[in-house]
Amino acid sequence: MKKLILLPLLLIIVSCYNAEHNCADFKTGKFRFEHEVDGVKKVTLFQRNDSIEIETFEGKTDTASIRWVNDCEYVLKKLHPKNMAEEKAIGMKILTTSKNSYTFEFGIVGSDQKQRGTVTKVGEL
Repeated sequence: MKKLILLPLLLIIVSCYNAEHNCADFKTGKFRFEHEVDGVKKVTLFQRNDSIEIETFEGKTDTASIRWVNDCEYVLKKLHPKNMAEEKAIGMKILTTSKNSYTFEFGIVGSDQKQRGTVTKVGEL
C-alpha cells in the first residue's frame, strides 16, 4: 500500500523538474568543447553567428553552415568537405543550459547513434 502512495508522489516530483533551456543565449559567441579521444583530452574552439560556425581543432580550421530548426536544435553542414564523411550533416540538440555552458546531443542526420557533450561559452562576438 505504501508503494502505491509513494509512486504517484515520486512521479509528480519528477515531472515538476524542468531543465533550463535558454538556448538563445548560445546562438552566437565564442565556445570551447573539451572531449576525450582514446584517453587523451582534446579541445575544439569555435565561434558561431546565426548562420556560420568556424571551428578550430588541432590547428586546423573549418567552416560550417548552420540551419536552426528551432531555438534549441540546429543542423551543421561543412562548407568545404574533404571526404564523404564530412559531407554528412550533423544534427545538434541543446538539452540543458546553465549560465555559461550547455549540454548537447549530436549525431549524423538520419542516424540513431547519438553522443553527448558539454560546451562552455568563453566570449561574445
